[in-house]
Amino acid sequence: MSWLTDIINYILPPRCLKCGKPLVTNTGLCEECFSEINFITSPYCYKCGHPLETDSFSNAKMLCGRCARRHNHLFRLSRSAFAYDEASKNLITNFKFCDKTENARFLAQTMFVAGKDIFENGIDMIIPIPLHFRRLVVRRYNQSALLAHELSKLSNCQAECTCVIKHRHTRPQVELSGLARVRNVKGAFLVKYPERVKNKRILLVDDVVTTGSTLRECALVLKKAGAKSVDTLTVARVI
Repeated sequence: MSWLTDIINYILPPRCLKCGKPLVTNTGLCEECFSEINFITSPYCYKCGHPLETDSFSNAKMLCGRCARRHNHLFRLSRSAFAYDEASKNLITNFKFCDKTENARFLAQTMFVAGKDIFENGIDMIIPIPLHFRRLVVRRYNQSALLAHELSKLSNCQAECTCVIKHRHTRPQVELSGLARVRNVKGAFLVKYPERVKNKRILLVDDVVTTGSTLRECALVLKKAGAKSVDTLTVARVI
């Protein structure tokens, strides 16, 4: 079907997901917009993936101060593709709130690259952060589930979108900060089918991580349900 794709691209050329400029090939972003994205690259904390301010190019598994002080880590590894800032904001907000679901493919590709060591260490299942049904009805799709399905295609790992549910409606995390975010999602998630996650290595997927409260709460119920390990992978993180 490549000839048909070529014809379609000639009549309706693919456009940059960020600025709308026509593209010769469907790479997602034009060169200019791609260069503006602040991708998270080494050096970063081996555990949480937060960028580190160091000139060292050692291959050692460096830790940030917070992870170095922590003895019990809820997550095995956490990774994000790029920084959530003015250069990347519209890519994510358009995808999340404005029906630009075509962004999912490109965003998942960047996540797949960022999470290379997670996939190399091995996972058994990809689980997106669920939406409460009231929010799902309004938005009509779960952006994290779309990312999970695209990652499933890239990694040949099963995406499971039904075994974890959000059974309590909460305020949008963007409206809150600090401890209010933690309280907001406390007890909001439920593992509906614990037998599916028992002894499994789980990859939790979301769009943006700010304080990590949502990912931690979801990971906590997965670990209580018997998950062997939990990694997290997001499109972007607030730095």
